[in-house]
Amino acid sequence: MFLFGLGFSVYSSSGVSGVDRVSVSVMEGDSVTLHTGVQTNLQEVIKWYFNDTRIAQISGDLSNICTDVQCNEGTERFRDRLKLDHQTGSLTITNIRNTHSGEYKLKIFRSIRNSSENTFSVTGHAVPGSGLSSAAVVGICAAAVLLVAAA
Repeated sequence: MFLFGLGFSVYSSSGVSGVDRVSVSVMEGDSVTLHTGVQTNLQEVIKWYFNDTRIAQISGDLSNICTDVQCNEGTERFRDRLKLDHQTGSLTITNIRNTHSGEYKLKIFRSIRNSSENTFSVTGHAVPGSGLSSAAVVGICAAAVLLVAAA
């Protein structure tokens, strides 16, 4: 689907062993939220991994919350671009770059014997031919519409 030159698509499929796989394609500079599909009830531990490196974690009682460098010292790939929703554990990546493309794994631990795992494949794309972020493209389009309307 294209809207003002921005592309966004989501593909979902069930994998082996009940692991769900979701593919997301987003324009560079945009934000994307990877949803857990749960409301925490103060029991779960939710962990996010990027290419097998833990990048975010939240414990049900909120005693252990971390993102990026707080989870793993020396992993500054996201530089304050990760936001973790304290009620759902959903992960938002802001101002995405193509270096953020890759496999994100969500692991939810409800008890010792009850856990689930989802995999998100995220791909960041540059705005074709412009070198501009998608926010800049939207701003330019809005200004053009206003100019045409004013004429």
